[in-house]
Amino acid sequence: MQKLNPTAQNPYNTDAAFDWLYPERIQLLSKRHWTPMSVARKAAHFLSQGEKKKILDIGSGVGKFCLVGAIYYPAATFYGVEQRQELHNYALDAQDALKVNNAHFIHGNFTQLNLDDYDGFYFYNSFFENLDKGDRIDHEIEYSTSLYVYYSKYLSRALEMRPAGTRLVTFHSLGDEVPNAYQLVDASDDFLYKSYIKR
Repeated sequence: MQKLNPTAQNPYNTDAAFDWLYPERIQLLSKRHWTPMSVARKAAHFLSQGEKKKILDIGSGVGKFCLVGAIYYPAATFYGVEQRQELHNYALDAQDALKVNNAHFIHGNFTQLNLDDYDGFYFYNSFFENLDKGDRIDHEIEYSTSLYVYYSKYLSRALEMRPAGTRLVTFHSLGDEVPNAYQLVDASDDFLYKSYIKR
C-alpha cells in the first residue's frame, strides 16, 4: 500500500471508514473514546502551525488523532503516549496499514516523558476514566480519584513550565489540567473542544 495523500481520494476520510482499521471491539468504543475525525483535523491544524512542530497526544489510545494529524499535516510530527499495551499495539498496526511515517507511538505513562521535547499538546480527557466507573475502556490499569487529581496536577505543572506561545487543545476536558497562563482562543459551541495559547 502506498502512503496516503490527503489531497487525493482518501479511503479513511470518515470515522466509520477509519474504524475499519481496528478490530470490532475497538470499533465499538470509537464514538465514546476515540477522537472524531472532524475534531482531529481541527486540532491538528491549530497545533501544527509553524515550522516542524512536535505534537504530543496524552493518552493516545489506538492512535487516531496522531494518524489523522500526520496524514493531513505532513510537515508536523505527531507523538502519542499510551499506557495500555493492547491499544499501543493497535496504534502501531493502524500506522503500518496507513504507511504514515510522521507519527510515533510510545508505550508508557505520560509522567515518564519530558514534555520539554514537544511544542504542542492534545488532550482528550484520558484522566476522566478515574472518575467514571461505568464507562472505562477496560480494567487493565489502576483507577482512582486520587490518580485523577495527581495526573491533572502533574500535567498542569508541566504545561505551566512550557514557554509562551505553547499551544494546547482539549476535548471533553473538565479543565483541571489547564494552567491560568493559557488563554482560550477558540471553542466549539458546546465547549467540548477548546484551544489555548500560553501567554
